[in-house]
Amino acid sequence: MASSLRQRLSYWTAVIPVAALVALALAWGRELGPVAVTIVALLLAGAVLAAVHHAEVVAHRVGEPFGSLILAVAVTVIEVGLIVTLMASGGSEASVLARDTVFAAVMITLNGIVGLGLLVGARKHGILAFNAEGTGGALATVATLAALSLVLPTFTTSRPGPEFSPAQLAFAAVASLVLWGMFVLTQTVRHRDFFLPVTLDGEVVDAHEEHAAPPSARAAAISLALLVVALVGVVGLAKLESPAIEAGVKGAGLPQSFVGVVIALLVLLPETLAATRAALRNRIQISLNLALGSAMASIGLTIPAIAIASIWLDGPLSLGLGSTQMVLLALTVMVSVLTVVPGRATRLQGGVHLVLLAAFLFLAIAP
Repeated sequence: MASSLRQRLSYWTAVIPVAALVALALAWGRELGPVAVTIVALLLAGAVLAAVHHAEVVAHRVGEPFGSLILAVAVTVIEVGLIVTLMASGGSEASVLARDTVFAAVMITLNGIVGLGLLVGARKHGILAFNAEGTGGALATVATLAALSLVLPTFTTSRPGPEFSPAQLAFAAVASLVLWGMFVLTQTVRHRDFFLPVTLDGEVVDAHEEHAAPPSARAAAISLALLVVALVGVVGLAKLESPAIEAGVKGAGLPQSFVGVVIALLVLLPETLAATRAALRNRIQISLNLALGSAMASIGLTIPAIAIASIWLDGPLSLGLGSTQMVLLALTVMVSVLTVVPGRATRLQGGVHLVLLAAFLFLAIAP
């Protein structure tokens, strides 16, 4: 039965990306009715899940921490595609879409994914252990990226409003890429053991702890190809779905900035599930790698991509956070530091992070 279930899952994740491309070709350039919008939305969600599934297959082949890195990059490609396509559609709120989405991704990863992983992991296994050196380095990188890209624009004076000048935006983009590249080098080459699961005694757990054998090179190559197909489908279908997303947010009476929250929730849901599964297997380090890696990639890769896209996109690009958002970011960073420093955590820390996530969502709905 288990083998049959795996075969059905494999079949489903192979069909959906192809179906997404077919739907994209048929619907491109046409005005979609309610039924078509629903079908596109279902295919979009399915393509996101399929993309992350194939990223996990490739990740299982290459092992940790490369697996978490691949998954984070795949999710960020989806996020960038959604942001650019929605910004290209124009509108008065397009200028703050990148900021709202990146900030939402940071809050969801640092509070939602981390908090949920700590809560469910501690509930099942008691005290959780992780490597504070690697996790602390990742958190420091995320905090620096967030401050450079989301906080400084509020206080610079070259442009009116929370905007960077072209030179400042170029500097932020290059700095983001440099920090992300340095972290990747540290995580995968120089100090790879800092990002592997550990026991309560501090012993590193074998990176290939899964009982299931890793997929063959052929299976991994097929998943890599389907991952690319799924990502193309996600970006294209998001372009078709963007009017419905914005209309739905407006129809619900929510602030237009909530579109960014919807995008972040959409692309991070599968990764949240992967991190939760890792926590339930008492691999909280993998959960933290996924959360912090996604937060880092969301800033380190999205800001440079948006900077390049702004060359041909019309209108201003507002990146600076408001006062409420900066308070939430500062509190999140402070709490995250106190969570990471001991190298151990309980369900209390998970609950604190989830309360911060709830505060962010509530204030996004009722600012």
